[in-house]
Amino acid sequence: MPELLLELFSEEIPARMQARAADDLSKMVGAGLKAAGVAFGESRAYATPRRLTLHIVELAAETEAVREELKGPRTDAPEKALEGFLRKTGLTKDQLEARDDKKGQVWFAVIERPGRQARDIIAELVPDVVRKFPWPKSMRWGAGDLRWVRPLRSILCILSENGAATVVPFEIDGIESGDVTAGHRFMGDGTFRVGGFADYAEKLRAQNVLLDPAERAAAIEEGMAALAKKAKLEIVPDLGLLREVVGLVEWPVPLVGEVEERFRSLPPEVLQTSMKEHQKFFSLRDPKSGQITGFVTVANIEAADGGAKIVAGNQRVLRARLADAEFFYHNDLKNGLESALEKLQLVTFHNKIGDQSSRIDRIRQLSREISPLVGADPDLSDRAAQLAKADLATEMVYEFPELQGLMGRYYAQAAGEPAEVSTAIEAHYQPLGPTAAVPTEPVSIAVALADKIDTLTAFWAIDEKPTGSGDPFALRRAALGVIRILLETEKRIRLRGLFAERIRGFEASETVADDLLAFFADRLKVYLRDDGVRHDVIDAVFRLPGQDDLVDVTARVRALQELLGSETGANLLAAFKRANNILTAEEKNDGVEYSLDPNPRLAEEAAEKALFAALDAADAAIGPRLDQEDYPAAMGEMAKLRAPLDAFFDDVIVNSENDIIRRNRLCLLNRIRVTMGKVADFSAIEG
Repeated sequence: MPELLLELFSEEIPARMQARAADDLSKMVGAGLKAAGVAFGESRAYATPRRLTLHIVELAAETEAVREELKGPRTDAPEKALEGFLRKTGLTKDQLEARDDKKGQVWFAVIERPGRQARDIIAELVPDVVRKFPWPKSMRWGAGDLRWVRPLRSILCILSENGAATVVPFEIDGIESGDVTAGHRFMGDGTFRVGGFADYAEKLRAQNVLLDPAERAAAIEEGMAALAKKAKLEIVPDLGLLREVVGLVEWPVPLVGEVEERFRSLPPEVLQTSMKEHQKFFSLRDPKSGQITGFVTVANIEAADGGAKIVAGNQRVLRARLADAEFFYHNDLKNGLESALEKLQLVTFHNKIGDQSSRIDRIRQLSREISPLVGADPDLSDRAAQLAKADLATEMVYEFPELQGLMGRYYAQAAGEPAEVSTAIEAHYQPLGPTAAVPTEPVSIAVALADKIDTLTAFWAIDEKPTGSGDPFALRRAALGVIRILLETEKRIRLRGLFAERIRGFEASETVADDLLAFFADRLKVYLRDDGVRHDVIDAVFRLPGQDDLVDVTARVRALQELLGSETGANLLAAFKRANNILTAEEKNDGVEYSLDPNPRLAEEAAEKALFAALDAADAAIGPRLDQEDYPAAMGEMAKLRAPLDAFFDDVIVNSENDIIRRNRLCLLNRIRVTMGKVADFSAIEG
């Protein structure tokens, strides 16, 4: 079976767009082939700085012929109905067939589509894909109307089988497809003809192009490791930078350089960030001192001098960059964080919320309030909260925003602030991602929680909440941060009161606090989903009054899910559903609530009397277990209701002909609901 090779050769494609573009190319061409009925095997796409390549194997040479029958309107239907059917089928009236049907004669269209050559389908498909390609940014050039990320120079499109290749002919904006491509921009020998994917990849390698991004990444890592070992240094891992550099070179050549002695006293993170952001350098660290003493740059060419001039040129540029960083750092140290604090009064956080200075005042107050709850010193928390945002007004963070918090820690340490304060300045931003570490020291926890809770309550108070996929202020991340900090450090805080007090400060309704708590319930579902915790079980617990201690809620949820996962729990839930459905239906029919205490003296059946006794025992046992927060034990006590409930529904008719007995039994069903409702709202649990 033939294979397809498609290459779209252009000027340099931005590194950040390459992986997505390769994936889009594979998906779009694959979807087009499937829609046309062309079967194929594995599809794989590749990207280099100058080319997108698609390789599809086991491609069917042609599509199968198709015969399709479509039923239309009756032969005596209005003319407009017939006209619509003809438009749909693309036929004329004399091409239709009249056939007998149950209600008379009906028009049928018989459409026969002969098989088509895959070559012809691809010739139509590729131009359509190219013109509709979803680049984040694209451009036009010359006199044509084609848009591409950078000027498109050539298109290689061939079908090959058993060593023989044929061009799939088409033209896009004056660019004709062919079987020719080019190698490396500087080390290649111009254009060359290819006869299939294996031939293509081999000739590209000979022309100093590694097609596969994974192979380029491996070459970079191996080269850097060898250079670092020779220099007795270690590479500072940076997967993001590696991905970017892979998209900058077609023939990676790692080269090593030195960081001048005068700059090595700068914080390592400053050196790393400056070299990464400005030069795309990997940092080399001395394993003994922890200092950044060297770098690796990845060239796109094998230089005759072994790269000496490339390294020298890079070191000259780096010297200027690091001189700037050195100036910023020492200037910030001289001015101090207190000076930076004054500038924050001029920085607006949000036009409806206020400036950064007023936000700091709120975070300080909240940090003091939270401190006793997490075992932190209120004065240290206050000081940390006061300085936490100060580095936002420093020159270093202005140049490198990703160093916020970190630089604040360095500046606070230099100023002699207590260790708890300087640590909290950096850690209060944590966690920085769904799997990143959370703060663990009490002062850091207090300030981190205060920062996130202030953000959430402020935006909720002005009704700026996440909608759909939109979350411009990262409020979902802030809520998840609060959840992770509380659960992973097992800190017990009642959230609703904190929310309500902050929201009142913005003169918003207290119901906003309930809405924010519901948002936390949704975020908790997302967080616990990876542990297999069911969303309806979380709802069942959150519906109980006063459930705003996330550590307590989670413990109760886990115990409830464990019970429901057992046969006893499943049957207990079924019995509750049955009792609740009967009670709900009868209350609706009668127009009353059966919420009075049932009278055990009116019990007639043995199973009825046994259920009264079981509920008495459960009520006496469950409450103390809940007070002790021994949720597994509380679930165990509730599980004892299974047998008497099963027996009750097997042996007792709730809707007795005696109205007094009927009302008493309905009240007994309500008591089941009330007793089990102490543990969770079982009506929220599905199935």
